[in-house]
Amino acid sequence: MFEALQAMDAAKLNFSEGGLLIMNIAIAIIMFGVALEIKLSHFKELIKKPKPVIVGVISQFVLLPFITTCLVLIFWNNITVGVAMGMILVASCPGGNVSNFISNLAKGNTALSVSLTAISTMSAIIMTPFNFFLWGKIYATIGPWTDNYLLQELTIDPFDMFRTVIILLGIPIILGMITNHYLSKLTEKIKAPIRIFSLVFFMGMVVMMFANNYDHFVKYIFWIFIIVLIHNALAFFTGYGFAAINKLSIQNRRTIAIETGIQNSGLGLVLLFNPKIFPQDLPLGGMMIVVAWWGIWHIIAGLTIAGIWRRKEV
Repeated sequence: MFEALQAMDAAKLNFSEGGLLIMNIAIAIIMFGVALEIKLSHFKELIKKPKPVIVGVISQFVLLPFITTCLVLIFWNNITVGVAMGMILVASCPGGNVSNFISNLAKGNTALSVSLTAISTMSAIIMTPFNFFLWGKIYATIGPWTDNYLLQELTIDPFDMFRTVIILLGIPIILGMITNHYLSKLTEKIKAPIRIFSLVFFMGMVVMMFANNYDHFVKYIFWIFIIVLIHNALAFFTGYGFAAINKLSIQNRRTIAIETGIQNSGLGLVLLFNPKIFPQDLPLGGMMIVVAWWGIWHIIAGLTIAGIWRRKEV
């Protein structure tokens, strides 16, 4: 296993800018569809009772990176630096925008999901580089590796992050809520088609991402599947368990589990493909494949969990 992962560190992935652009546009449409079921009264309730938001932020930006670092330290003799740092990078990213759609599908608290996504995305300007450097440094210091060449100091452009939040989250949600409020009849007609589009799109993205990197995924999929499966399951369990300990409702437990288990791996890939952050002559294959497979697997796992929860009464 270890030898296979070492070879994977030197692999190069194929992700086009055009594909990422299409994904961003589709996510904006999906966010619009999610917002069609959100009302201002949802957010007023959250302001009155902020506990679920606080629990969600702690679960995502404190517990997940901590537990991830514990996991890579436990398995330090069976994973490479690239794989370990890829896991830490994923755990340092904010919640993915698709989490709002999945939370809605799972009969969770959609308004809470949207709030947590917005808060975590804006906080990522500081928290993503901070968490990656902090927990990566801890791994490099007390782990078995003395060569920490992959531990690069992250810098995120605040303007780019703010623009991403406004385009992918802010504008679609505002438009969706306005449509829901003023055009209720139209809302009822388009909610179902947009929901179907969302499912078809994400299944298509899974197929496309796999096809573009078929050789790499087939060669290393067995080991990466196990690693990401354990890591992702632990993320869902952490979110749900922490919410349960804090005696939150079933709806809020589902939402926080999904927000913790669905990470913005797209941001992770953008960071990895940025030569100003990670010099491309470094052996980043392990990091890239872990982050890329996370982007595929968390959709599959999230939709599966949402499908199960949707059949159960809240």
